[in-house]
Amino acid sequence: MKTPIFKHILFLSMGTAAMLMNSSCTKDFERINTPPTSVTTVDPALLLSRILRDGTFQESGELPNNKFGSWVQHWAGGPVVPVSRYFEGPENLIWGQHFQLLRNISQIKQELKGLENDPAGRSKLAIAEIYEVFLYQRLTDLFGDVPFSEVTQNSGAINRTPKFDKQEDIYPALVQRLDQSLAKLTTGDASYGTADFFYGGNIDKWKKFGNSLKLRIGMRMRYANSSLAQQTVTSALSSNYGLLASNADNAAVATFNNAQAENQNPILRQFTTGSADLRYLANTLVDKLKADDDPRLPILAHPVTIGGTTTYQGIGVSLTDNQLSQLIRANYSTANRNTWFSLTFAPIPSYALTYSDVCFYKAEAALLGWGSTNSQAHGLFVDGVKAAFALPPYNLSTLPTSYEQGILSFNNLSDSEKMEKIGTQKWIHLFGRNMEAFAEWRRTGYPQLTPGPNPGSTNGQIPRRGIYSSEEAELNQTNYKEAVNRMSNGDSFLSKVWWDKR
Repeated sequence: MKTPIFKHILFLSMGTAAMLMNSSCTKDFERINTPPTSVTTVDPALLLSRILRDGTFQESGELPNNKFGSWVQHWAGGPVVPVSRYFEGPENLIWGQHFQLLRNISQIKQELKGLENDPAGRSKLAIAEIYEVFLYQRLTDLFGDVPFSEVTQNSGAINRTPKFDKQEDIYPALVQRLDQSLAKLTTGDASYGTADFFYGGNIDKWKKFGNSLKLRIGMRMRYANSSLAQQTVTSALSSNYGLLASNADNAAVATFNNAQAENQNPILRQFTTGSADLRYLANTLVDKLKADDDPRLPILAHPVTIGGTTTYQGIGVSLTDNQLSQLIRANYSTANRNTWFSLTFAPIPSYALTYSDVCFYKAEAALLGWGSTNSQAHGLFVDGVKAAFALPPYNLSTLPTSYEQGILSFNNLSDSEKMEKIGTQKWIHLFGRNMEAFAEWRRTGYPQLTPGPNPGSTNGQIPRRGIYSSEEAELNQTNYKEAVNRMSNGDSFLSKVWWDKR
């Protein structure tokens, strides 16, 4: 068996990179002070592999599942993750992870400097820049205003106190950056080959990914800047770059059950290395699948036997101390131990962006008359559900007739009721992609969720954003305070990001 490339990826911090690239005062000094075994350059392919893997995996796993996944009521959370019970706390880890990935992308740019118009580096740079947009969108979606325009781009000019750009300014800039990067992608250029965990170096598929990301960015602005949203969405829908057109186009990182835990699917790693108290599903997700007789239920959730009856039962989210003390966990469903939580089930890829996502966005756009007509929305919607059913671990090639004609029917529904069905199916599909599920739930308002009973720091309201890193707040005080002063409720769970209007 071949050893996965990412088992041997070398990871260099920006600090290390800075030391490697600092120029010396004299040629002799540089020669004398460079040990014969020093690494003076970093292969951009190795950096990209680590960036794609970590960037994708960081959206899932034990903590994201029981933070954001609990807020959207996929996972139950619990007392060992206080934010799942609406108690505020800074997101130092997630903040640091994103900026580490962004620093590594800056390192790729440095390594390929001078090749911006050369087939040897042009498309490699564009791929890195497109994924940089992906990360910045996720970061600003979680927090709102974030450092963006003044973030360090090379080790020779480090800015430790960048301003926090407004999200309403970041979003148009992301669209502009995407357009510029997509224009650089050239079929036939050198690419990353097998080090590209998404597409194996296929530049045409990166065109689809970048354009699909543009579609997503456009739809995210729908309720905040409708005119720019429509312009961005219709541009993506009509572009010659294309969009993800089948599950074969999904942006996904392969996982390995028989490798180190860090290379397992993050949900499986949650089972093999995590807390036994954080494996349980939320009642909202389980109850919805049960009510709809959704064939994904027995594949997603593990059955339990209560009073001689086999059933599926989730735990309520954000429970009080008294309610938690009375739980008999054996009566509640974890993720299925024969699929998600199984070392013997075929490894399940970890997804960043999928064909289903695109179908659901196209269906929503059709309801608005953006790129398609209202009458075409249902077909696009069903295409998205079919693609979601076909993904591992479900591997369902067809929809039950009763499900398609009943649960998925648009007959006699208003546009808002149709949108609720689209949002709800997307919510199910985004199981395990917690940050994206949290963003789309806030944007669409669907499904309509009832907060858990524990008041936490929010007086019993579901959080609307993450809390800034306490380290950033301390080290970048002036710019942090400026950003906080722009928020309606300060640096709290209840302040809304710019596009969150529902």
